[in-house]
Amino acid sequence: MTVTTATTADSAGTADSTAGSTVAIRPEDRAERLTAAGQAWNERIAASAKNAQLNFSAKGSAQGSVSSVITAGKHTFTVDEPAPLAGDDVAPNPVEYALGALISCQIVVYRLYAHNLGLTIESLDVSAEGDLDVRGLFGADDSVRPGLSAVRVAVDITGPDSDDAYQELQKTVDAHCPVFDIFTNPTPIDVTVTKKN
Repeated sequence: MTVTTATTADSAGTADSTAGSTVAIRPEDRAERLTAAGQAWNERIAASAKNAQLNFSAKGSAQGSVSSVITAGKHTFTVDEPAPLAGDDVAPNPVEYALGALISCQIVVYRLYAHNLGLTIESLDVSAEGDLDVRGLFGADDSVRPGLSAVRVAVDITGPDSDDAYQELQKTVDAHCPVFDIFTNPTPIDVTVTKKN
């Protein structure tokens, strides 16, 4: 299973996306946004560590054969499965969205830490590929985990800085990327089931 995104920006700062529309932004405007966000968060956290605590939420409703309609903030999107997994294939499946979340979080954190470290990113393309054994999903073998057994991320980056600088950037990004952390560390989950009449 492979999910790929290509987010590129040329020297004029125009952007294009293979997975939907994006907002074009000049590199200097991006730098200004990153600086302002960093300063604002530093001030909030300095005032109280409690200000660093965020809560994200999403909700979903079952639709179609096995699809879901998910609402997260002001955004709504559909999640489905391909026909071999009983779906109508009208949207990416949950695992593809998870890989997409990893990719997009990596892109955000690459931008953030390149800016903080004074590195230049001229273009940034990230792809992710994951292996899933459906024996775990369908209960055919309880020794097989139902989730991904391995994930491979490829980051293609161009810029004027040294190869060593971008390798160090990668280590910094992976140490601070929230979704990378979700993929690599256990996260406690509390589930409540309520029967409604």
